[in-house]
Amino acid sequence: MSAPRHPGPLPHLVRPADGEAAGTLVLLHGRGADEHDLYGLFDVLDPQRRLTGITVGGPLALGGPVGRHWYVVPRVGFPDPHTFGPTFAELATLLDDELGIDWSTTVVGGFSQGSVMSYALGLGAGRPRPAGILAMSGFIPTTEAWQGDLDARAGLPVLVAHGTHDPVISVEFGRDAVRRLQQAGADVTYHESAVAHQIDPRVVPEVHAWLADRFPERSGAELSPSSGV
Repeated sequence: MSAPRHPGPLPHLVRPADGEAAGTLVLLHGRGADEHDLYGLFDVLDPQRRLTGITVGGPLALGGPVGRHWYVVPRVGFPDPHTFGPTFAELATLLDDELGIDWSTTVVGGFSQGSVMSYALGLGAGRPRPAGILAMSGFIPTTEAWQGDLDARAGLPVLVAHGTHDPVISVEFGRDAVRRLQQAGADVTYHESAVAHQIDPRVVPEVHAWLADRFPERSGAELSPSSGV
């Protein structure tokens, strides 16, 4: 299945850390949005600007010239392999090679389709292990274009948030992801709330605290080990 795409390479935005970055937070948008959509969350989730923030825009132009998409959706939970495969490879190349991300200090997350791409990046067979996955209103993809390796992610911190009234991606997809991740030994935090297909503002403080746990403040002695203090 072919699909129209926006011209050029994947666009991305970078919100720099204030000083030396403690790590990186990658946020990926949902269907029909773009790289600007979740950019404002950086100052909400990381108000001290301890992290480098990166957003990326999807390549496909399925909804006209404005909205961007990551893959074609023939059936919820099962991305079209002919669009998912090339998009995933392009996104991985941007983050791995062009931006040179250190995945050991990177949390990757997103909303809806962006959540699916985050699962793919963080759980993919042969992929580097991230510092954590933030999955909001998404699912672990089932497609012949991608193979996961959940057993290699024991202990991986994952925060899953999903709305019980979601008419686009049923909450059962979120619950299924939680079950599979827990069975694989991942360190799962789950937030379920009575909202539709959206980021519940009530989950934001929990995400903020969860991120802070991934990147704890260093003490003065840790910052200056040779200072004798």
